Amino acid sequence: LPLGYDRHPDPLRRELVINPVEADVVQKLFRMYDASANLRTVEIEAERLGLHCKLRPKEKAATSGTAPTEPSLFSRGQLHYLLTNKTYLGRIRHRDKDYAGLHPAIIDQVLWDSVQTKLQSTGARPRGRSEDPAPSRCLMGKLRDETGDLLTPTHTERRGRRYSYYISHRLIGEHSDPDGWRLPAPELEATLRGIVLSHLRHLTEFHAVLVNPDASDVARIIKAGDDLCTRITREPDVIAVLLKRATLYRDHIEVHRDAKKVADAFSVDADNLASGILAFDHPITLRRRGVETRIVAGAFIQAPDRTLIRVLAEARAWAKALKSGTALTELAASTGRSEPYIRLRLPLAFLAPSLQLAILDGHQPPDFSVAKFIATEIPLDWDAQQRLFA
Repeated sequence: LPLGYDRHPDPLRRELVINPVEADVVQKLFRMYDASANLRTVEIEAERLGLHCKLRPKEKAATSGTAPTEPSLFSRGQLHYLLTNKTYLGRIRHRDKDYAGLHPAIIDQVLWDSVQTKLQSTGARPRGRSEDPAPSRCLMGKLRDETGDLLTPTHTERRGRRYSYYISHRLIGEHSDPDGWRLPAPELEATLRGIVLSHLRHLTEFHAVLVNPDASDVARIIKAGDDLCTRITREPDVIAVLLKRATLYRDHIEVHRDAKKVADAFSVDADNLASGILAFDHPITLRRRGVETRIVAGAFIQAPDRTLIRVLAEARAWAKALKSGTALTELAASTGRSEPYIRLRLPLAFLAPSLQLAILDGHQPPDFSVAKFIATEIPLDWDAQQRLFA
């Protein structure tokens, strides 16, 4: 049963009916890929938006004797399968042919054709090459580090994979400064986009867009704010149009928007825009490592780790199932995970509550990841855990 559809309520009618909530997710994924032509970009953005795969039906779970599966995030393989599924075009497939179905389409022909063309184009690359393109040059000249040095888009390739970064300009050249920044481009762009979206939504919700808000114009301003947020979500490059400059410090990011572009988006006079919508600070955490090399490696912006959150949720569900009497072998079979995989990650469920809350809020230690958790001997004592990860 594909995401976006439910079975017809009449069991005698073997038809699909649209699930409106899920159909909206499908449409977002198609539009996101159409805008970026990059599965990894869509994967990152889907994680940020909290989009997930179809939840296993409870009635099916009841007959199989297992608990419903926790909603999981999309992998690139799942995204590719979804984007090539002709069910969304109102078609059904039988062997190597497809036919008109009885169910309504979720994706129109124009969007479908555009997505398929881009998928075929990227699929023509040699095997082993990463899908990550060079970072978006629309942000060139708009990002600076704490010294005022420009962050320049660049990329490197290792073992056939391409990795995109923004690096301090002083790192370029023979005599580079080891104190410069090297920031993963997809994470930086997604985090900056998320910060701008969150700030816009907050100001719109609390009627703080204008210096002198007019009660009769509130509905229009709210709609304009919602439309602008939707554009940023669907078209990631819109963020660059609105952004005048952004400066990254160790503990915060300073964002300045272009007054004319923002005024045009809200159809108001630039002089009537509140100062808070044009410039604001947002707390972040940056971390350096690898300063002994010519280019600093591994610096990143602290934010909720969707992979860590997903594994934490899985671990809690596994612990609950085991406590209720489900055997480990049965749990592995029902979740599609191996027993060693579950054993290594299960202890996450027994972290101190404060550490679990920190993970959910994105305030975990900068180097805390699933890989580090697996490689570290975690004490059961909560105070000892706090000291270990302080």
